[in-house]
Amino acid sequence: MAAGLHETGGRAEADFYARLPVFGHFSQLTDPGLYMPVPDDWVLGLSDIVRSTSAIGAGRYKEVNTAAASVIAAVSNKLGTSAFPFVFGGDGASFALPASQADLARETLAAVAAWVRDSFDFELRIAVVPVSEIRARGHDVRIARFAASPDVSYAMFSGGGLAYAEQRMKDGAFTIPPARPGTLPDLTGLTCRFDEIMPQRGVILSLILLPDPMASTDAFNALVGQVLSLVDGQEAGRPLPENGPALTTPFKGFGIEAKTVTRDGAGLVTLGKLAGLRLISFAILRFGLTVGRFDPARYRRQLVENTDFRKFDDGLRMTLDCTPALADRLEALLMEAQQKGTAHYGLHRQEAALMTCFVPSATRSDHIHFVDGAMGGYAMAARALKPAA
Repeated sequence: MAAGLHETGGRAEADFYARLPVFGHFSQLTDPGLYMPVPDDWVLGLSDIVRSTSAIGAGRYKEVNTAAASVIAAVSNKLGTSAFPFVFGGDGASFALPASQADLARETLAAVAAWVRDSFDFELRIAVVPVSEIRARGHDVRIARFAASPDVSYAMFSGGGLAYAEQRMKDGAFTIPPARPGTLPDLTGLTCRFDEIMPQRGVILSLILLPDPMASTDAFNALVGQVLSLVDGQEAGRPLPENGPALTTPFKGFGIEAKTVTRDGAGLVTLGKLAGLRLISFAILRFGLTVGRFDPARYRRQLVENTDFRKFDDGLRMTLDCTPALADRLEALLMEAQQKGTAHYGLHRQEAALMTCFVPSATRSDHIHFVDGAMGGYAMAARALKPAA
């Protein structure tokens, strides 16, 4: 975001996100004082893969995650920065931008939807919703910034406005048609080169916890505090080993990544360059070779720290490596809370996690990494949530 802010007119509103204070302890996420109202003339960009659970059931969860993360990569590349508020949801992604970038949001979403359709035969539902419209309907959009590491911060959303906008999109409001066939957005840096990540404690748990509309905010926040206390110990942690996920082949996920740089297998020179770069990067990471300004040990350390494995977007979402016993205790706690009318929840247990990366430059420290369960993750947790919601 631009420096040298002037506290007048649209410039101050455009720099809203850059001015937000950054909090460093995830347990602070329920503090309402950390969330600032998004300017009235901003917009929310939304996306969601239609029938994602069917695709996941067919074993296409990596393609689902890549399609969702492509929204964030394309917007970031168009803006020239990743310093804007966004959230990755496994089978979709959302973001917020000032009014001056609303057309950019529409054009980029349309391009990504066309690419997702052409590359994976998925229907990516997309919409741009004015924040003023959300507030007119009695909801709010408030944002905080959580520092996942010294180098990366992620947006947290509260106020109910994001959830409301997503439901309006699913109802057919504010939707945008995809761009013409063959459109290829700028997806530079979007990669998927790592193996599935095996749990060290027993199970990969995807968790979604949403407030009941009739429950008090205090009751829901207290429940979130209980959940965070339970997972703050030896029985749970981030779903990555200390040195990052394993690399077993230089061409893991090559077919998916190839789709980000060329259409329909065309561009043999481009594909050859991609293959060469993957071979080189594989050797560097596998053997720990320092090349120029790139230090593979530092990169792996940053990769782990920068991972987006927990978030708050009108509800708590986490992907954890935890013991089966802790998963049982969490489920019992959340079931009781649902019966009391405090919250709705969805849990999905699986045998591995997977990671999708956005690395515009490997020599910078602000590369970002999205983690989800490898057998459906957030999408399957949301499916478990639906009958009770």
